Amino acid sequence: MLPDFRLETYFSRWEFRARHHMCASDMESMPVRELLGMADDEGRQMWDGLRLGYTETFGAPLLRREIARTYDHIDESEVLCFAGAEEGIFVAMQALLSPADHAIVVTPNYQAAETVPASICEVTGVRLDPDNGWALDTDALRDALRPNTRVISLNFPHNPTGKVIDRATFGAIIDMARERGITVFSDEVYRLLERDDSIRLPQAADAYERGLSLNVMSKAYGLPGLRIGWIATKDRELLSRMERAKHYLSICNAGPSEVLAIIALRARERILERNHRLIDDNLAKLEHFFADYPALFDWTVPDGGCIAYPRYQGRDGVETFCRELVEQAGVLLLPSSVYASGLTDTPADRFRIGFGRARIGEGLAAIRAFLDTRAGQSVPA
Repeated sequence: MLPDFRLETYFSRWEFRARHHMCASDMESMPVRELLGMADDEGRQMWDGLRLGYTETFGAPLLRREIARTYDHIDESEVLCFAGAEEGIFVAMQALLSPADHAIVVTPNYQAAETVPASICEVTGVRLDPDNGWALDTDALRDALRPNTRVISLNFPHNPTGKVIDRATFGAIIDMARERGITVFSDEVYRLLERDDSIRLPQAADAYERGLSLNVMSKAYGLPGLRIGWIATKDRELLSRMERAKHYLSICNAGPSEVLAIIALRARERILERNHRLIDDNLAKLEHFFADYPALFDWTVPDGGCIAYPRYQGRDGVETFCRELVEQAGVLLLPSSVYASGLTDTPADRFRIGFGRARIGEGLAAIRAFLDTRAGQSVPA
């Protein structure tokens, strides 16, 4: 049995009730008419002539072709589409693991990365070090290997810290996996949102014959309502097993979502440029905000993505702070309990804050007012 999904349980209570959603994990979305305005002639014709029938389980061939173009060494036959990234995680672990196997995951993590494999086999966590810039210790990873290790699961840029490991560390992990024939499952949903292009990691499906690259239209592209995700891999036999597992879940994606995803991928440079401008603007606002409260928050700009994981240093603790903030001020942040791991210790004094959406200034103003009321004094604006 899978446990309750803490993040989604928390969101089910607050996500659509809070006035200021300040922990969103995606970029600002757009109206359909705006996206259609980016369509080329073929994309517009596909949209206008769309029939609402079933689609192919693997995904529309043209969609898979556009996805493959985002890789260096992947073709459309090496892509399998899913109804979002979550389905991809679930299907991959079902296809890869058996009760006799062992998996390694990085902590803290998006809960499904840990609990889905743990529902199948033994799992070991390897902890990112919060006191060393969230570094990943490859020696600790190597020590965690067992003869029956089948999967190493990674996520960079990382949820929730925004960490991007360096290329040498990534290369060492690939070498370690190749040496033993271990699959590397790489959650790359925040790729393309790095602060500096020079730190961008290779995609696992390009770098390694047993690499699986998970991605989605939700995060970097800001189109979560499409529910279009995918896995790319050179392992075609595994891809076939995952396709058969998908028959028990979504079976196929929605036709309108596939066409809109094709349009978005063809316009990806425009979309990503717009999203980077928004991130830069929002990070400047966060820098200004946190600079005014140095005793209360420990803030570092993350390497990539559109979420960060600052430390809360107030005496009341982060759980009380986040609860009172949403109840009294209508501002939603994610406390560190959502990212607690059953495998390793994880920090208990952090919270997730998002900076990919518009109107972040309104949420920061509400946090200021809340803090000023509690302190009983004015804080510089």
